[in-house]
Amino acid sequence: MREVCDAIDQLIAYAREKLGLDARNECYVRNTILGIVGLESYDGAGKEYDGRSVGALLRDLTDACARAGLSDDAERISDSVMGALMLPPAAVEEAFAAHMAFSSQEATEWLYSYCVLSDYVKKEKLDQNPRFSAPNGLIVTINCAKPEFRDPKKAVSGNSVKGGYPKCTICRENEGYFGRNKRTLRTVSLELGGEQWFWQFSPYGYFHEHGIAVNGRHIPMHVDRGTFVKLMQFVDMFPHYFIGCNAALPRIGGSVLAHDHFQGGGEVLPLHRAGVSVALSHPEFPDLEVGVLDWFGTAVRVTGRDASRVADCCEVIRTAWEKYEDRARGIIPVDGEGVHSAVSPTVVRTEKGYEMNLILRNNITSEQYPDGVFHAHPEFHVIKKESIGLIEAQGLFILPGRLVGQLATLEECLVADSALPAGYEDFSMIYAELKAMAPSFTKETAHEAVKRELASVCERILGNTAVFKTQPETAQFLIEKAGIHHD
Repeated sequence: MREVCDAIDQLIAYAREKLGLDARNECYVRNTILGIVGLESYDGAGKEYDGRSVGALLRDLTDACARAGLSDDAERISDSVMGALMLPPAAVEEAFAAHMAFSSQEATEWLYSYCVLSDYVKKEKLDQNPRFSAPNGLIVTINCAKPEFRDPKKAVSGNSVKGGYPKCTICRENEGYFGRNKRTLRTVSLELGGEQWFWQFSPYGYFHEHGIAVNGRHIPMHVDRGTFVKLMQFVDMFPHYFIGCNAALPRIGGSVLAHDHFQGGGEVLPLHRAGVSVALSHPEFPDLEVGVLDWFGTAVRVTGRDASRVADCCEVIRTAWEKYEDRARGIIPVDGEGVHSAVSPTVVRTEKGYEMNLILRNNITSEQYPDGVFHAHPEFHVIKKESIGLIEAQGLFILPGRLVGQLATLEECLVADSALPAGYEDFSMIYAELKAMAPSFTKETAHEAVKRELASVCERILGNTAVFKTQPETAQFLIEKAGIHHD
């Protein structure tokens, strides 16, 4: 058992140096960890931190426990041990507030760093995800850390679990909850729209400092004028972040629709860089700029310095869109199955004030497109079948981990100039497009061809999601239905 005790000592030394573990609490924490791994005695000698990553230290412990016949549940052990080593929630909140007194950016950087050091944010794994920026302006990533999500019904329920506690995967009651390995989760309180909210980082974030702002009450996702106000209040507090909200409908929303929440973080996404294609204005809001974005999906930008005015204008556009019907284009706002049109808002602070982008979405299905008329079409499902939510709609695509091996096979076939192997029939169109790029391929050119093809597919998927296929059509809708004029 000495090997297990040595591994525990290393983790305690790490926590003393990196996580704020007080010397007065060391014996208590050590005894807690002994209980977690199933030891009743201790024969360690204490150690100094040797400089290795928390992932390496945890692997030492879990491997030692398995060899000692204690437990082979590495995830449970790691989560429980790190939860014991960390500052408790109140102390984290207090430290965050102290950093906020200097600057909100300092506060979020501290909290994110603490979540990485405590192994809640799995940065070691995230850094291994393939990622590239494409010439068409999109960012493409392959997430190897999470399974592919293909069940919109789970989104409606908020991924709730049997027993009803916590009610869903993002309720604050998850903080420290053993049933979902959330002992390392730490949250900080916010006030938005006069309501209690909280912020937490995502353990498998899709971009830099990816986190979620969550309503303290377990109420369904919704987008209304109050949503626009809350989003702008958030960027008032954290002007170095963007923040947005998924459309509150299955297939075009996120994976948790049962609990009101936003997503944001410290990265400028491609949509934020997009320029205005058609400049417009609203006679009731002469102080605001309105424009149709030069974007693959359908998006409108409202810019101004007065948050209340921006919210009012966005509400005019939202209500116009949610009742707009155009059967020739396949746009049906409501039918016997319910509501189908919604907006996904996302906002950043710039020198012009608030830039609120409204992405127009519709989740209607048809016999030809049972997964959604304005969803990724079937020929692209081999690349992306999951919901095209807020993050993809802003130009950062998160593709399933299975593609790492599958795309490697395609590259090998390109280099060998061979047919696709059995089981790869769904890649036929993709492979034909790849082969048309060049008469022959080397290992390097095949890899670059696959990257170009992925970017092209993602661009076409965004085109599938566009409810209006051209920017002038979007402008015409705004002029006819939202009272907006050409500039």
